[in-house]
Amino acid sequence: MKKLINKTKKAFTLIEMVIVLFIISLLLLVMIPNLGSQKSSADAKSEEAFKTTLQTEVDMYAADKGIESSTNWGTLAGNGYITQKQADKANKKYEIKKTSESTSSHPTYEVREKTTTAQK
Repeated sequence: MKKLINKTKKAFTLIEMVIVLFIISLLLLVMIPNLGSQKSSADAKSEEAFKTTLQTEVDMYAADKGIESSTNWGTLAGNGYITQKQADKANKKYEIKKTSESTSSHPTYEVREKTTTAQK
C-alpha cells in the first residue's frame, strides 16, 4: 500500500491545476488591454515621426533646389530625398503648403494633413 501512495504523491492534483490555470488567466486579463493601448500609442508616435521626417526632407529640398508650385512627393522621391514607398504613403495623407515668406526672402513650407471637402 505504501508503494501505491508514493506513486500518486508525485502527480499534481486537480485543484492545483485549476489554481495554476486561474492565475494564468488573471495575468492574461491584466496584460491584454495594456497591449492594445500600447499599440495605438506606438502607431501615433510612428505617424508623428514620419511627418517630422517628411518636414525635414521638404526643408532640405527647399534649401537645395527651391520649391516650385508643381513640387510634390514624387518630385522629392525622384531626387532621392524620400523613398518611393514614403512618397506613396505621404501622398495619401499629407501635402506641401507654403506658409510664409521668411526674412531672407525665401518662402517656408510646411507638411500638413490634406484637407478633404465634404461632398454633398
